[in-house]
Amino acid sequence: MQTIPDILCYLNGEYTSLAQAKVPVLDRGFIFGDGVYDVVPVYGRKLFRFDEHLARLTRSLGKVRIANPHTRAEWLERCRKLMAAQPAEDQVVYVQVTRGVALRDHVMPADIEPTVFMMATPMKHPTPEQRHQGVACVTARDFRWERADIKSISLLGNVLARQISADRGAYETVMFRGGFLTEASASNVWVVHEGAVLGAPKSEHVLEGIRYDLIRELCEEEGIAYNLRPIPEAEVLAADELMISSATKEILPVTTLDGDPVGHGALRGKPGPVYARLHEAYQRAKTIQSI
Repeated sequence: MQTIPDILCYLNGEYTSLAQAKVPVLDRGFIFGDGVYDVVPVYGRKLFRFDEHLARLTRSLGKVRIANPHTRAEWLERCRKLMAAQPAEDQVVYVQVTRGVALRDHVMPADIEPTVFMMATPMKHPTPEQRHQGVACVTARDFRWERADIKSISLLGNVLARQISADRGAYETVMFRGGFLTEASASNVWVVHEGAVLGAPKSEHVLEGIRYDLIRELCEEEGIAYNLRPIPEAEVLAADELMISSATKEILPVTTLDGDPVGHGALRGKPGPVYARLHEAYQRAKTIQSI
């Protein structure tokens, strides 16, 4: 059994120890996975792209028909109080909202209070070796449900997908649906082809990561072409560079896919120049897009 750290968390209007926080067994998040979440990165005790994360949380809540329980000011105040209780300078703030507590019934009950849970924990950065050498990924069929655009707490499909790579000693699982790239188990995926950055189009099969717009902005700053379009599996396997992104990974180079080196020529199996430029641009963005 893992030891739960004694850190401050927020649950339904109260700040308490994470080890002491409890929800009723009839909470629909526990019974049905009926809820949504988001994860906001914190650098130097400042929230990175907070408004973009809050907007995505609000979109997810709307798609599952849960009213947003707090104003922007209230979310921000709670985030900052949890951050202040953490000794780490770089953190992640986890926010989860479930539909609330009710007798078990698939129909959405009316007039119940959402359950709100929040915690701040130290950020686990990718290692210097992972940044300098890249990471290994494997591929799999995207067998998850059809609403990956909702950042749902119902993550069993993602858990099973991530375990595929864990069982093979790899870092992530890159997934395909109908022969086209969707995303990884907990990351968005980016293909570099002839100097251009390509991503899967926004759809119900892809979670719109906050880095979708961020990477577009960074590409514009760097003069790198950026395009969202359907990407066949063969094009991913033949990529000049391959990258993954998420709140905690930022952007990482993938240098091995299914045991084969990514890329061509002298850069085969090594992080490429587009990744290097975007990584540097990302670090600059962290200093000016945080509150």
